[in-house]
Amino acid sequence: MDWDAISWRLVEDDVRRLRRRIFKASQDGDLKRVRNLQKLMLRSRSNTLVSVRRVAQRNVGRVTAGVDGEVALTSPARASLAVQLHRHTRPWQALPVRRVHIPKANGKQRPLGIPVLRDRVQQARVANALEPEWEARFEPRSYGFRPGRGCHDAIEAIYWTLKGRRSKRQWVLDADLSAAFDRIDHQRLLAHLGGFPARDLIAGWLAAGVIERGRFSPTEEGTPQGGVISPMLLNIALHGMEEAAGVRYLRCDPHGIETRRDSPVLVRYADLCRARHKSAYVDRRIMPREGRGPLLMLGDLAGWSA
Repeated sequence: MDWDAISWRLVEDDVRRLRRRIFKASQDGDLKRVRNLQKLMLRSRSNTLVSVRRVAQRNVGRVTAGVDGEVALTSPARASLAVQLHRHTRPWQALPVRRVHIPKANGKQRPLGIPVLRDRVQQARVANALEPEWEARFEPRSYGFRPGRGCHDAIEAIYWTLKGRRSKRQWVLDADLSAAFDRIDHQRLLAHLGGFPARDLIAGWLAAGVIERGRFSPTEEGTPQGGVISPMLLNIALHGMEEAAGVRYLRCDPHGIETRRDSPVLVRYADLCRARHKSAYVDRRIMPREGRGPLLMLGDLAGWSA
């Protein structure tokens, strides 16, 4: 394969069309068709090429190796990697994640997991099959780690909710889920995935373990923050927060979103969320008891960040 001679426009169009077909089938509730199209995506040569290009050529972490020390920084190396992964037929064996710590703005350290190159490419392949299904199902005011959405969209949703003197939602509940990536329940997450064709692959990545300072540790919960598929798995794990909060819609379609006047509004960006309601009682009712730490707190929009 000549990596530099590939027509990337045609390859990306193939993947884009198949993603749209998965999205439309999921939107129509045709689960059988969704699964068949996902299997087609996982077998797609174009999907393999796009995934290798994303991980080994476009991503800023392409020069960072996992526990095996493997990188693919040249065109021949990328072509060879794509051929090997596309022809792979044996059950996939996930390797442990290399854990490093990066400094945060508040002086603390954030643990970051670096999977090996081949696992990262496989995760990108699986994400292209899984993401369109869930994009058709995700809650309308979920904005973090989603294609075509960002922090400014979440801020805009907050603005339009509170805009005007006659706004009925005067109370704001500011919630930051502590260690959200590290606390994901594996069995509950896998149950959400149902009959997804690559469910076993995801289970293998979740249980692959981590290596830190030369020592191996098993992973019984959570997903390593730093994997290609980890942000999407977090969104899937947190899907259903609006239903749990009692959010009710008058209208929710591509032309707009309208929430019932007596319903709270919940805006979520990854593991950060803002809930608004006209009654302070609703917010106080779900505050944690003393001794459990300030997981949920009343606040204003001045602390909004992503």
